Amino acid sequence: MFNSDENIEIEEEFAESCELAKSAKILMVVTNTDHFDEHHKTGVWFEEFAIPYLAFEKEGYFVTVASLKGGKAPLDPASDNLIDDIKWNKAKKALEDTTPLESIDYTFYDAIVLPGGHGPMFDLAKSELLGEIVSYFDEKNKIIAAVCHGPAGLLTAEKDGKPFVSGRTLTAFTNEEEIAYKKDQLTPFMLEDALVKKGAIFKNGGVGAVNVIEDSNLITGQNFQSAELFAKTIINHLEM
Repeated sequence: MFNSDENIEIEEEFAESCELAKSAKILMVVTNTDHFDEHHKTGVWFEEFAIPYLAFEKEGYFVTVASLKGGKAPLDPASDNLIDDIKWNKAKKALEDTTPLESIDYTFYDAIVLPGGHGPMFDLAKSELLGEIVSYFDEKNKIIAAVCHGPAGLLTAEKDGKPFVSGRTLTAFTNEEEIAYKKDQLTPFMLEDALVKKGAIFKNGGVGAVNVIEDSNLITGQNFQSAELFAKTIINHLEM
């Protein structure tokens, strides 16, 4: 006998699957590291995560937030000026239970996005798995985007022994910004130097400048001031 309720449910599931197939799928990978040392805290710089995350949600994109270990991603306390504003609550909640990166089928996604904060310099910068994922996205010409210290997550990516960033034009938190913000003595290395050493063509817009660089499928932003333009640029590429 025909069951109208079952038929409606099947149609709804089919419609949802079709909508998901049309919607862009974003994998955001954040840090699990919460400190420089026993006296200095770090983590995800909230603005660099929240602005792109909420922009993607507004566009109706399917977004997964992952980290190497999964679970709650720490926020850099210096960025907590945004956390109590109600409009940021959804982004804050998304960081409370991230998915372990190793459990994700990354081939499902159209773009990978790496927010900053100094935390990525301690964990994402060393991740061979993340390097493999970035290399896969490049091979498939999918979007690879990173902002501020997020480009630390590009350092392990390579193909046939050649660093992914070699010959690529990009930006990240600069040496002079580390010095200006008095973090140069706390970081395990200087990100600008590490990227250049791998062969990157580094573009410095100046301390605090809004600076987003596009190089084919690679999109990079210099600092938290660039987060809004960074998000818009990713969306523009996804909508092409």
